[in-house]
Amino acid sequence: MNEELLDRYADLIVGFGANVQPDQVVAVEGPLESAPLIRRIARRAYDRGARYVDVVYFDAAVKRIRNESAPEDSLTWVPPWLGRRMLDLGELEAARIVLTPSVPPGLLNGIEPARAGRDRLPSLPETLKIVDDRSVAWTISPFPTEAWAQVVFPELDATAAVEALWRDLEHVCRLDEPDPVEAWQGRIAEIWQVASRIDELDLDALRFVGPGTDLTVGLLPSSRFAKEGGRATTRTGIDHMPNLPTEELFTTPDPERTEGVVASTKPLDVGGSVVTGLRIRFEGGRAVEIDADANADALRRRCATDEGASRLGEVALVDGESRIGRLGRTFFNTLLDENSASHLALGDAYASPVADPADLPRINESEIHTDFMIGSDDVTVTGVTRDGDELPLLVGGAWQI
Repeated sequence: MNEELLDRYADLIVGFGANVQPDQVVAVEGPLESAPLIRRIARRAYDRGARYVDVVYFDAAVKRIRNESAPEDSLTWVPPWLGRRMLDLGELEAARIVLTPSVPPGLLNGIEPARAGRDRLPSLPETLKIVDDRSVAWTISPFPTEAWAQVVFPELDATAAVEALWRDLEHVCRLDEPDPVEAWQGRIAEIWQVASRIDELDLDALRFVGPGTDLTVGLLPSSRFAKEGGRATTRTGIDHMPNLPTEELFTTPDPERTEGVVASTKPLDVGGSVVTGLRIRFEGGRAVEIDADANADALRRRCATDEGASRLGEVALVDGESRIGRLGRTFFNTLLDENSASHLALGDAYASPVADPADLPRINESEIHTDFMIGSDDVTVTGVTRDGDELPLLVGGAWQI
């Protein structure tokens, strides 16, 4: 493991990603193997004046044991103290740093998909609440574990796979730049400028057309792309970068106005079950048919969590300049794959992209938020105006505006 790279990564996560402030509580979460990076994160947080750094490791092997051995009707139970911890972090206006994946892709292979879909840990509905109320400065970043690396690079032995994944992450996190922060500021400015141009069009909907896809996603009257633009701000004014890396511009759709069919362009890991060949049909905003070549039941179970779980809470656009997308690799990790291609999310919606408070009661609410990728160079994205005209936005992965 490259010690200098770990140092640079910790600096970027703490100083730019979470933007840790003096006297702030800092929560750090990650897989067991991420300890060398987490210890550097803790030191840098204390160097910036943090009051306390709270570290929580997630043991994926224990999740597998639970899914193999626990009574099925207990798998939906979530320890209440886990949710209270999240709410307490919000009350403290803490910083939260998450290293992913805590659950490696395919962890639950061999377990009946509907059963596997019942256990959503380490995901917590309270996490969505503290994101919506903008109480926590949070950032999610990848850490190459052996189990994950061998899924991405099955042709390599364990050591070589981890090294190859580190090389990819160094590039997509812009740690190969002389000044990673300056490089990120430049990319975020590009994203924000495109988002602003889309907002000027005052669109009513987005339409996606490609192999297996003809989908129209309605927008709320005040849905905006440029309100976030790669960065976010807490209610107390702390700028932070929720996804590190990030390549997307996103907004909140109207949960009642999605119509048509969509085919996922990348596999989707749902809590350890890899869903491949995903196809969804929407009517009146609801996913009424969910099919896949493998593990469809895992997503069906997730979408049966509550009333809003089968409706959209996010629509995001990613162009062909994404460093992640240009690698042409599937990472089987939502953080990276969603920043390589345009995507949708089933479940809870973000309030921050909605400009008019009058529209907030209409946004989708759910205990889940599940992203799945629908974009590629073969998928054309057009904007639909309020007069019904269609304007090209993304063609062949290139912006048309």
